[in-house]
Amino acid sequence: MDPLTWDDAEEIAELLNELYPDVDPLYDIHFSDLLDWVTKLDEFEDDPEESNEVRLEAIQMAWNDLK
Repeated sequence: MDPLTWDDAEEIAELLNELYPDVDPLYDIHFSDLLDWVTKLDEFEDDPEESNEVRLEAIQMAWNDLK
């Protein structure tokens, strides 16, 4: 798998869904936790400082679509 960046919301969401299948991304997680989980993914290689609400929301919505 290629390294993931903030632009890879769908791929990040798929990994998070595999790692945390029982989490409801709309109600069970705060953006601060989501940021932490994303940046700890082995495949993620982007700058954590480049995170913002729009990017985190895109991941959250993509993850929710998998449920």
